[in-house]
Amino acid sequence: MTFLAGHWLWLLLAVGAIAAAYIVMSLRRKAYAARFTSVGLLASVLPRRPQWWRRHLPAALLLLTLAAMVFSLARPAQARRVPRERATIILAIDVSNSMAATDVAPNRLAAAKDGADAFIDQLPPRINLGLVSFSGSAALLVPPTTDRQSVRSGIHGLQLGPSTAIGEGIFAGLQAIATAGEQLAADGGTPPPAAIVLLSDGETQRGRPNAQAAQAARDAGVPVDTIAYGTADGSLDVGGQEIPVPVNEDALREIARATDGSYHRATSGDELRSVYENLGSSIGYRNEFHEVTTWFVGLSLLLGLTAAAGSVAFSSRLP
Repeated sequence: MTFLAGHWLWLLLAVGAIAAAYIVMSLRRKAYAARFTSVGLLASVLPRRPQWWRRHLPAALLLLTLAAMVFSLARPAQARRVPRERATIILAIDVSNSMAATDVAPNRLAAAKDGADAFIDQLPPRINLGLVSFSGSAALLVPPTTDRQSVRSGIHGLQLGPSTAIGEGIFAGLQAIATAGEQLAADGGTPPPAAIVLLSDGETQRGRPNAQAAQAARDAGVPVDTIAYGTADGSLDVGGQEIPVPVNEDALREIARATDGSYHRATSGDELRSVYENLGSSIGYRNEFHEVTTWFVGLSLLLGLTAAAGSVAFSSRLP
């Protein structure tokens, strides 16, 4: 819940002041009544007083009516999740040999594929999704499309390769987004919003540096959401020798920061799946605020009528 004209909420101070004044006056009346020395005389000159809650209920309802009217003036609105239309998202997955490490069962790449399936499940059907894989170089495996099965097939067919080129993976994603935007512009439309979701466990060893790719993404207005995948003590068995392959969180965190994206860390298959699901939910939808002023107008009317009815019933007068 939010308020589109929140400055009106300052009027609640006036409602509070009225409530405070009512309490003070009630206490004064009670103190004045206590000055009568003869209880019998007090009973003879005053009619039988109603129970305390009957005396104060109409006033309390009236105060609630005023508060509800103030909330109505502030234009309350409720956030609703609305699917994005025509957005383009590129899923860029690291397939370097280090993704064969088994610190995440059954191995990093297999868990990444499973998490990517969860990501696809969270996206609205009209979002264009593309797939980029990168190791020592990058390749666009599936251009942005609404055909989810083609993307799933591309994910399931990912194969390992030597070295890591994160920068090239970002550039490949930017090129795919630009091409999709050009096609839409040729049809008389405007380029849709876009984002890159990048998963990696290492640091760039080949190709253009991360900083150059991040700057290009920032210039294009494309945020890069990064997922650091794996553990700090991950290792890879190469010919019977254990080669350390720790995840490089700092590099991926910097890419996200430089492109106004978000950074996430996953050290297990379940964590990765959860991260993907959250990203799919946040990227695939946007929040729109819908006013619910009529609810508060109706509430204030109901409270006002109840206050009037209670006052007439308990004291034969309007509040």
